[in-house]
Amino acid sequence: MNQNYQDINASTIDRWIEEGWEWGIPVSHEIYEKAKCGEWEILLTPTKPVPKEWFGELKGKKVLGLASGGGQQMPIFAALGAECTVLDYSSRQIESEKMVAQREGYEIRIIQGDMTKPLPFDNEEFDLIFHPVSNCYVEEVKPIWKECYRILKKGGRLLAGLDNGVNYLVDEAEKEIVNSLPFNPLKNPEQRKQLEDEDCGIQFSHTLEEQIGGQLEACFQLSSVYEDTNGEGRLHELGIPSFWATCAKK
Repeated sequence: MNQNYQDINASTIDRWIEEGWEWGIPVSHEIYEKAKCGEWEILLTPTKPVPKEWFGELKGKKVLGLASGGGQQMPIFAALGAECTVLDYSSRQIESEKMVAQREGYEIRIIQGDMTKPLPFDNEEFDLIFHPVSNCYVEEVKPIWKECYRILKKGGRLLAGLDNGVNYLVDEAEKEIVNSLPFNPLKNPEQRKQLEDEDCGIQFSHTLEEQIGGQLEACFQLSSVYEDTNGEGRLHELGIPSFWATCAKK
């Protein structure tokens, strides 16, 4: 592969946003104002709001949105009084973060960066890391968990949205099982072609051992978990979970 797969994903997501991608539409001024008044919810996965007890007290806390650009979650944290940083590799998601911050008049540290590389933060810098479903675009997730552990303060929390792999088994209509696991287009040319035909960037399935076992290997303590569906499509209609959300503590 001549082009780095993370660069392919960044340009793919930029294009999706231009086409109106659901996860690239920033929050409105009204949603921001409601959050300032205590009326808010945040998603790690497509449909279920994160339980508010997972966040703890946010006022004055240092929050990192890891691959969480787009002006959807970080404005809510800012409205609740958190000191916010966001890292994302998509130029359009970064632009949205800047736009919302300027519109609402709050400070946020915005970094365009690749989460597969060592994170550009000090040891024990953050109280909370918010990591919505995004490591499906990364081949190796265990190094990310280790970096998260390094940059979290003792007692800090990692909230993560995780794809459980089911979406990679089925065809586009979600009616037939067409793929074997693991799904890795860097090693399987047929899977690579499938993603190219469906304009899906470069995506990867990950196992329970990688997603949750990897957090435990990094010395996190898992404190809570829930499942969620795609929010639409046949798997959703059949009630088949395709995502996990985890709350882990250092």
